[in-house]
Amino acid sequence: MKRSWFSILAVLLVLSMVLAACGATEAPPEATTAPEAEPTQAEPSGPVAEVGFAVMPGGFLERALAGEFSGTEVTVDGPFTNPDDIRFNESMAAFEEATGINVNYIGDKTFESRITISVDAGDPPDIADFPQPGAAATFARRGHIIDPTTWIPQDWLDQQYNQSWLDMAMVSGEGGEIITGGVWHRFNGKSLVWYPKDDWDAAGYEIPVTWDELMALTQQIADDGDTAWCIGIGSDAATGWPATDWTEETMLRTTSLENYDAWVAGTLPFDSPEVKNAIEAWSEIWFNDAYVYGGRDAIVSTFFGDAPTPLFEDPPQCWLHKQGNFITGFFPETAEAGVDYDFFYLPPIDDQYGKPFLVAGDMMSMFNDRPEVRALMEYFTTPQSASGWLQNGGALAAHLTATPDLYGVDLERGIAELVTEATSFRFDGSDLMPAEVGSGAFWTGMVDYVSGTADLDTVLAEIDAAWPR
Repeated sequence: MKRSWFSILAVLLVLSMVLAACGATEAPPEATTAPEAEPTQAEPSGPVAEVGFAVMPGGFLERALAGEFSGTEVTVDGPFTNPDDIRFNESMAAFEEATGINVNYIGDKTFESRITISVDAGDPPDIADFPQPGAAATFARRGHIIDPTTWIPQDWLDQQYNQSWLDMAMVSGEGGEIITGGVWHRFNGKSLVWYPKDDWDAAGYEIPVTWDELMALTQQIADDGDTAWCIGIGSDAATGWPATDWTEETMLRTTSLENYDAWVAGTLPFDSPEVKNAIEAWSEIWFNDAYVYGGRDAIVSTFFGDAPTPLFEDPPQCWLHKQGNFITGFFPETAEAGVDYDFFYLPPIDDQYGKPFLVAGDMMSMFNDRPEVRALMEYFTTPQSASGWLQNGGALAAHLTATPDLYGVDLERGIAELVTEATSFRFDGSDLMPAEVGSGAFWTGMVDYVSGTADLDTVLAEIDAAWPR
């Protein structure tokens, strides 16, 4: 009988311990609303030796590393296809191994149409990778995006990103309040000028560091009997977009960031003196037949991917080509970086606006609020979350904490070092504008202007008229 009572007491003791343990387990947050987090102080933190990436003290990633969320899954949707989907999975390996959380990537080229359908159906992914933050803003206005600053302290974000990146993540929420729409992941730099290095060195040309020096070099090459620039804006249905990039570059170099942002938002019209001045700055190069290979008439009909090809002829038929780092995919397969070609920063025009850098990049936005999703969002604030690209090439890390040793390809390492000198960043403006403008009237208007079928004042007025009201 005594033994029976002891057995009963033992069972009751075990049950009480189990119940206590269950009671201590924290329930996950609601799926659509982020609870207010207690203020925490993020101390400076370098990469943790055991996992190789920085961990925010007191955050959900730190808890994940302790095994708290092991066995859970986070779904990420986005536009990555081969080889970018492979690069993404490579970038997630360290996180998965260290936390036991499985990251399930489901993206493909139909992402932009699928994400709308899945959100409308009440079945969004946990996290979406938006290559155009304007799309994230649309979902934020409808109340679907969860602001990561509800638990990630501002000082942690300040350690990880240049203020410009944080500014570019700001969007309007459901009630019109300004929220942070996500955290930045990888990006491509656009403010680059490519040149044929071996021939360049033999000719004795020097890298220009100001716009005046760039124009003087352009004239020097013309005086030497060559054309300086390779320019082409042909791109099938998207013909004209490289001219929008040049406009964005010169806007950043001739007026303030506030004016650039107002222009992108539609409150500074295209026919304003600021925009007209920016376009006229690049027109000095484009509309001088002595400066452009094939002359002005060839610009519209030349496919943008073919435009840099004359750089690699012997001797070069042109010497300069402005384009983002992706353009190397159109270079001859035998061309060797640092030998046959190299790059420099597109110089500033007005010193008061510093050294801005035009970019296109990926913002990770959160739709479902669970602890394991928060942990992955925190991982995205580290450069190691883009390690697949950093090691193999194809993109750069948007993070201040990215160091040269993270890059496995000399070309990207060199671009990354150049990016560290930038004083500000802004996203490709046409990608942020409404489609009627950014990929509509802006593209076609630039084609009309460059081809000479319409004057600049007419084109700018037509683009303004296309803005949805």
